Amino acid sequence: MNFDYAFAWSILPDLFRGLLVTIQVVVLGFLLAVLLGLVLALAQRSKIAVIHALSTGYLSFFRNTPLMVQLYVLFFAFPLLGITLPAISTGVIGLGLYYGAYIAEAYRGAIEGVPAGQWEAARALDFDTATTWQRIILPQALKPMLPILGNYLIGMFKETPLLAVITIPELFQAAKQIAGMTYRYNEPYTVMALMFLAISVPTSLLFNYLERRRHV
Repeated sequence: MNFDYAFAWSILPDLFRGLLVTIQVVVLGFLLAVLLGLVLALAQRSKIAVIHALSTGYLSFFRNTPLMVQLYVLFFAFPLLGITLPAISTGVIGLGLYYGAYIAEAYRGAIEGVPAGQWEAARALDFDTATTWQRIILPQALKPMLPILGNYLIGMFKETPLLAVITIPELFQAAKQIAGMTYRYNEPYTVMALMFLAISVPTSLLFNYLERRRHV
């Protein structure tokens, strides 16, 4: 069970390429999830029955099925319907659709937490709906969501090993390939774990800093 530091150093370039793919997929997936979550949260507040029902069905499906199953459907089943996407695009969409359903619930709670007086003040000032949301409601709703968004972003990084099932050459897949070719497991998986820590710890500290700034 020895650890070869020279070998660990030699595999850093391959693992680093996998890390860059991981960061790319997670960042794009997170942006998609944040935007989609907002749309779903607003749809849940819609008085149009069809829109409310569709958003409810979406949330129910994506919260109650495993991410791996959703990735399999996107990557392997959709081509049977004539819809074929590159692996990385599938990973971004899969993460975005899955986490968007959870972030929508965070939006819903944050929006409901805005004091009723803020809505009344907007009506008293004769603000239109778009201005009310853009300048009054959303700025107040987003601040308490920062810790939640940080947790989901870190969670997305921890879910990326699932992307190996759709052939995305992310960090876990890179470590797995090195281990399979060299029959050395300590070095690639240890370095992989350290790389994940190098991402998740600063991300957590950043959102903690933003949370403290919110209370200043």
